[in-house]
Amino acid sequence: MKTLITAASLFLAGPALTLAANNAPAMSPVFSGAYKMDKTHASLTWKVQHMGLAYYTARFTDFDIDLNFDAAHPEKSTLSATINPASVRTDYPYPEKEDFDKVLANDAKWFNAGAFPKITFTATGITLTGDHTGTVTGDLNFLGVTRPVTLEVTLDGSHEKRPFAGVPTMGFSANTTIKRSDWGLTTYAPSIVGDEVQIIIEAEFIKPKD
Repeated sequence: MKTLITAASLFLAGPALTLAANNAPAMSPVFSGAYKMDKTHASLTWKVQHMGLAYYTARFTDFDIDLNFDAAHPEKSTLSATINPASVRTDYPYPEKEDFDKVLANDAKWFNAGAFPKITFTATGITLTGDHTGTVTGDLNFLGVTRPVTLEVTLDGSHEKRPFAGVPTMGFSANTTIKRSDWGLTTYAPSIVGDEVQIIIEAEFIKPKD
């Protein structure tokens, strides 16, 4: 779901941002500019309750987040994300019986990727809630429906010069919970497959060399 899409997020901080807990070492300065998500260090996971028992957990493997970060005024940063719903991965253990990923991706009762090949998220507002936390509100477009979603975001760390790359980097965690029925996805809801979907995003961002 966008499930976006981050998410992903953020803004926190300014050149002097530090980690407050347990006398953790100071973060490196955070620099303004356009950042690209490091796809080798990013994940987008979603969880939904199954029959009132455990949470069924899956992920999207093809997604991207663009971040334009304003270090002086983080609330003015911009963020957009795109998810390919056909990239859903469930690790279904019996592929010889059914390609369950393909069913979820393409069935009109589920993600219907043939008709709606993209899930998108565009940030519309950023609010700082702490030294390295904030919320990102934006428009999530899924199955042709656009509705607002708010992500809880944490800046986990930063490097002035990332090892091996030598460029500024930042890493964020983001999460939200949505009701899939708000986007018209009601299959088996709520008794067999829960209506609420938890979305967890982990992403590192790299500032390309000029």
